[in-house]
Amino acid sequence: MARRKRGRGCRDGVRDSGRHADGFWFNDRKKQCDTFMILYLFAFLGGVGLFLYGMELLGGGLQQAAGSKLQKVLESLTGVPVMGVLVGALVTATLQSSTATTVMSVGLVNAGVMTLKQAFSVVMGANIGTTLTAQLIAFNLTDYLTIMIFIGVMVRVFAKHKNGQFIGQIMLGFGLLMLGMKVLGDAASPLRSSPVFVDFIARFADNPVLGVFVGIILTILIQSSAATVGILMVMAGHGLLPLEGAIPVLLGDNIGTCLTAIVAASRSNKSAQQVALSHVLFNSVGCVIFIIFMPLFIKVVLAISPAGDIGRQIANSHSAFNVLNTLIFLPLITPFTHLIEKLLPDKDDKISFKPLYINNNMLETPSIAVMLAEKEVIRMGEVAQKNMHMAVESLVSYDESKVKYVLEHEPIVDKLNEEITRYLTRISAKGGLGGALSAKHMALMHACIDIERIGDHAQTLVKRSRKIFEESIALSPEAQHEIERLGALTERALKISLESFAKNDKKMAEQAWEACREVKAAQKEMRNNHIRRLNEGACHPDSGLVFLELVINMKRTSDHAKNICQMVLGIF
Repeated sequence: MARRKRGRGCRDGVRDSGRHADGFWFNDRKKQCDTFMILYLFAFLGGVGLFLYGMELLGGGLQQAAGSKLQKVLESLTGVPVMGVLVGALVTATLQSSTATTVMSVGLVNAGVMTLKQAFSVVMGANIGTTLTAQLIAFNLTDYLTIMIFIGVMVRVFAKHKNGQFIGQIMLGFGLLMLGMKVLGDAASPLRSSPVFVDFIARFADNPVLGVFVGIILTILIQSSAATVGILMVMAGHGLLPLEGAIPVLLGDNIGTCLTAIVAASRSNKSAQQVALSHVLFNSVGCVIFIIFMPLFIKVVLAISPAGDIGRQIANSHSAFNVLNTLIFLPLITPFTHLIEKLLPDKDDKISFKPLYINNNMLETPSIAVMLAEKEVIRMGEVAQKNMHMAVESLVSYDESKVKYVLEHEPIVDKLNEEITRYLTRISAKGGLGGALSAKHMALMHACIDIERIGDHAQTLVKRSRKIFEESIALSPEAQHEIERLGALTERALKISLESFAKNDKKMAEQAWEACREVKAAQKEMRNNHIRRLNEGACHPDSGLVFLELVINMKRTSDHAKNICQMVLGIF
């Protein structure tokens, strides 16, 4: 009697359970195959989830350990492009996210603090910094991942100091990242038995454009270029993908990571949109160049990588592409940015009602979030200061255009106050604020209140100015002179106070405090003079009432300016 042949399952070790009574044993085997493929898909997705969560913990721990130092690094950026590249690489390596660095650059350009050239140099550096994750993964420390997770958890739970807790978080994050890689590898292994998948992957080497397209889509879906590179390394390590097929996907990965910056810039001004466009063109042009010279690029990668270590070769391909692409564009940064400005001209000089700095993507990194909130508060102060200047000028010499300017721009101060306060509340809800950041956070909350009130006083002054003009209220020459003098003193006190806040300059804050005292003394003197004029009949009671309202509003403006400079001095 002939032995029945065993049917092959959908993978090794999975066999049919024998012929059913109805003879349809094939259907049973097919169901088993489908079940296993679904399980492997879930395992694959779980591996991606572990990888991304590990990256989040790793980046969060690094950022927290860096603390306020990271903010100082960002503020040290100069107009030298090489410095911008270094800063971009360092910040991205710390945040473990090129997207976060790029979005932040978009916000800084949107606020007018960073030029397009500076932002583009940071973007180039961010592309280099993001390759650090792939280099770490290439060490293939999966044999030690359980030890790293255990030590990371123990250190994070039992460390008494925050720096120790952050170090534990870094170890835990890296351990989970490597665990995700292992799960990905185990889930990808059965794909070797799928002729359809193997045939599709093999086309990447013969058709690089297809690989680029897959890289773009995959990175957009996962929202992490590092995760895309990790998947490539796993697949290549299991013999599913040659280096020639992995590189086009890497190139597409760099283009796909631009999406978040595009979204962030879409609602911003033209300057910010120019940064997003420069990012897309930088990666796209680089992609075309390296596809054209693919054989030469592969030789370079093989020359700098260990033979037979496909994981390291892919990691080096990622780093080499971004470094070489930066070296190509760095000497051309001036004409390139000029080209961007021609392709997307910036003709918008209006003040935006929307916040230009704050970004919800930065809430997970408190030091950056607080810094962006501070910049937004400073911008809010500049708008309020300009409103006060226009208000004082309209009192000295009535000009309806200046009155309209203040009335149109006062809502900007109110809107910014609302948005910044909400953003600061979200920062505190996230937690993780150290002593210095907590003090800064509180100062910003108080500053928002004072600046918003200054904006209200500017609005009141222009309304009084319009009333004086429309109702032909006559102020005595002495009263008019005093309004002009007190306005100048108030503007000076406000200017020095806001400048001391922006620069965190205590010496300047002391000068602002003294200037505020001058306003108070002048206001008291003018009030006494006003009573004298009323008694002498030199001033009409109706005009005298308006005069008092003007003097009080200016003095209260000075009081809020004093509150701001007190924050710089540490007096709350």
